[in-house]
Amino acid sequence: MNQELMPQYNPKEVEEKWTALWSDPSVFHATVDPKKKPYCIVIPPPNVTGILHMGHALNNTIQDILIRYRRMQGYEALWMPGTDHAGIATQNVVERQLAKESLNRHDLGRKDFLKRVWHWKEEHGSTIIHQLKRMGASCDWSRERFTMDEDYSVAVIDVFVRLYEKGLIYRGDYIINWCPRCQTALADEEAPHHELEGNLYYIKYPLKQPHVSRSTSHAKSKKTIDYRLSTIDYIVVATTRPETMLGDTAVAVNPKDKRYKHLIGSKIILPLMEREIEIIADDMVDKKFGTGAVKVTPAHDPNDYLVGKTHNLEFINIMNPDGILNALAGAYAGMDRFEAREAIVEDLKERKLLEKIEPHKHAVGHCYRCHTVVEPYLSKQWFVKMKPLSMPALKAVKTGEIKFHPKRWMKVYLNWMENIKDWCISRQIWWGHRLPVWYCKDCQKLAVDEGVIVSRVAPEMCPVCGSREIFQDEDVLDTWFSSWLWPFATFGWPFTRHTSQVTSNTSEEKDVQRETWNERQKELDYFYPTATLATAPEIIFFWVARMIMAGCAFMGKVPFSDVYLHGTVRDGEGRKMSKSLGNSIDPLNVINDYGTDALRFSLIAIAASGSDIFLSKERFEQGRNFSNKIWNASRFILMNLKEGVTGESIDQGTLKIQDRWIISELNDTTRRVEKALDAFKFNEAVNLLFNFFWHSFCDWYLEIAKMTIDEKNTQEVLLYVLKKTLLLLHPFMPFITDEISSKLPMKERHRTIALEAWPRYEKLKTDKEVLKLMSWVQEIIFQLRFMRHDLKVAPTAKISVRLWTRQAFKEKLETASGMIKHLALIENLEITTHEEVVKNSLSALIDKDLQVYLLLEGLVDIKKEKERLGCEINELKGQAEKKKGLLSNKNFVKSAPSEVVSKEQERLKELESMIKRLEGVLSAFK
Repeated sequence: MNQELMPQYNPKEVEEKWTALWSDPSVFHATVDPKKKPYCIVIPPPNVTGILHMGHALNNTIQDILIRYRRMQGYEALWMPGTDHAGIATQNVVERQLAKESLNRHDLGRKDFLKRVWHWKEEHGSTIIHQLKRMGASCDWSRERFTMDEDYSVAVIDVFVRLYEKGLIYRGDYIINWCPRCQTALADEEAPHHELEGNLYYIKYPLKQPHVSRSTSHAKSKKTIDYRLSTIDYIVVATTRPETMLGDTAVAVNPKDKRYKHLIGSKIILPLMEREIEIIADDMVDKKFGTGAVKVTPAHDPNDYLVGKTHNLEFINIMNPDGILNALAGAYAGMDRFEAREAIVEDLKERKLLEKIEPHKHAVGHCYRCHTVVEPYLSKQWFVKMKPLSMPALKAVKTGEIKFHPKRWMKVYLNWMENIKDWCISRQIWWGHRLPVWYCKDCQKLAVDEGVIVSRVAPEMCPVCGSREIFQDEDVLDTWFSSWLWPFATFGWPFTRHTSQVTSNTSEEKDVQRETWNERQKELDYFYPTATLATAPEIIFFWVARMIMAGCAFMGKVPFSDVYLHGTVRDGEGRKMSKSLGNSIDPLNVINDYGTDALRFSLIAIAASGSDIFLSKERFEQGRNFSNKIWNASRFILMNLKEGVTGESIDQGTLKIQDRWIISELNDTTRRVEKALDAFKFNEAVNLLFNFFWHSFCDWYLEIAKMTIDEKNTQEVLLYVLKKTLLLLHPFMPFITDEISSKLPMKERHRTIALEAWPRYEKLKTDKEVLKLMSWVQEIIFQLRFMRHDLKVAPTAKISVRLWTRQAFKEKLETASGMIKHLALIENLEITTHEEVVKNSLSALIDKDLQVYLLLEGLVDIKKEKERLGCEINELKGQAEKKKGLLSNKNFVKSAPSEVVSKEQERLKELESMIKRLEGVLSAFK
């Protein structure tokens, strides 16, 4: 007895059922299988604080398409899931909770604060994973990883020690990006620059010149030097940050700048601080910026830092870590940096030392987490030397070992890698991997290499002097320092290190633990390098480049062969979706309203390779409509199946033209979809399937099949095509395809069609002659429908049609005559090879070998029809003129929303097309 589908598709009910099944760790569990080729994707681990947004929805849909596709192709497919501990983000969440209790982390202390964070993680950290399961992510859920898992932490610490021992990790005082809000250092990539409307302040720095007293008796008397503050002579510097002038230790000019050459070496008085500083010459100064003279604040600007080192200047840090000015700021101590800026500007005005203020647009770094303006800040931090690590990673991309899709991102990657800077990896927070660094107090007293001890395990005493007066560094590692190891640390690497640290008690337990690690080593050898990384372009530097470097450095192999970078999800006006703009669309709301498959389909259908996606909620209606179309067509087929029909017993000898055509269309669609997926053209693949199912299968074949629906072979073909199409659609729309397939008659059934074989393209199944014939049939029907519409002939009215073709095609066309008559409601159909003028007819040339004529005699009143057409053409011309006038109005085009302008332009094109077509119809009556 065949099963039936519900009258209406219920996404919620279907999705709950299949999510529960797919969440079973055994369903998508991947193992080492020498008989199969491996295909592995590691998920870009979402932050443990994360909530599903449209970027996640797009990215994980792409990954799921790839993994389901390869799994069905017979690969041993592994999608490794997991989450990132997200140091700053997670700490901020918990600190906000504490603030509501009138507490801060220091009130709790480090140990209790970390307990609080772990508790929060256990309660809320799996939210994003549950949401990914709702999206249909077919991960191997038995392998879920977290970047602060015990095994993973071993890898992080091991890598730090290895790099330190190779001299690639060092500690030093450098200018870094500092977030006063989070009170931590940030890497350059974590401090993106945004354009701000600021000011350029022109400040007078008075010259301190010798006052010369001469004897009145003779001109060559001895000179006496008396330094006095000149009220006339000064040098003007331009700056965007006047508050930092309190830490100035020089003013610099370009040595080639003739305006200031005579002043090089002169002393000046630092306004407000009354401190004597010098005018120096340095090639770094841009003669065209401001006045060509710049203040030098070595402790508060990266370029000034380099100048300070070159000229051996004093480094004066005037700011506390929270952005409040310290005692070295004199009268401004205790003020916030921006409050101090206003006070300093007012004081300079009062002393007539502010020449002018000019508006100045400039790019300013912001914290990537809290969006606070970052401060260039002199601080002792830990760094990784990146240049030696970058060389193999550069080569891997240049030689094509790793390919970027779209290819344009390769240039961005290479440019960054060729100009790479050292990576600041220390963060002044508590949540994260604490630096495996200790200090010996006794060695520090003796200035012995700063008393630094770097170790994989906590030392009990100093290895140099034996002192037990040791303490661990307070800082933690940058979150990206753990996630750059993701492609191999998730498998349990480094295994040799684990083997020497077996913690089990009995010899039997130790053997079991070693065996487990040996198995994981085999898994790493099998699945690494992984296949494809799908991610967003904004983390190409944070993560993609660093993973490539880590893979080359620690595994001796690149971590993946292909990098697919998808576009950014934007709203209909092209703005990036964000909470602050209020233009975000919550994917969970879309799932509730339209269903997950509708969300997935709608996103992918408009996601052209690597291009940004312009999204509005109306887009999801297409996905919902397509889901309903699939459901209703499947239900119709199921309702008409006889017992014993399997879709696997087609009688090839009795296939009709339409049967051979739909099988050929399906076969060719399979080839084209596979080609598109292999090229990462996901939108092209899903649109091919949409057009095949909606138009070829439903609009055409199903309608034709109704003529012979009671025949077993027709039913076999219907079921065969449906089954294969559901398999092709499955990676894109897994819920509805699995549900329908579970109701179809099968000889052998898997738990999910995700485990079924992908349809194979078979060259012999594509009948090119039948494809051409059916394209003619379709075009004949289209043209006749247009003619009915233009003549206002009822769709149900019977018509008479003449087809002209060449002798070579007449017989083939005649075999399709019954189909043509059925679809076009033709009462009289004549197929002729005689070329002659057919009076009182509308005609359309299909191609050089086929022309269709709709006979008008007795169908319409020719005189009235000519009058009607004339009136309609004039009316359309009037509308077109109004549209032209509107679109020629520059004010309208400039001020109206782009969407409105586009609609008006499209409407004008439609009007002009209708006019041209109706004029053609009118000419048939002359």
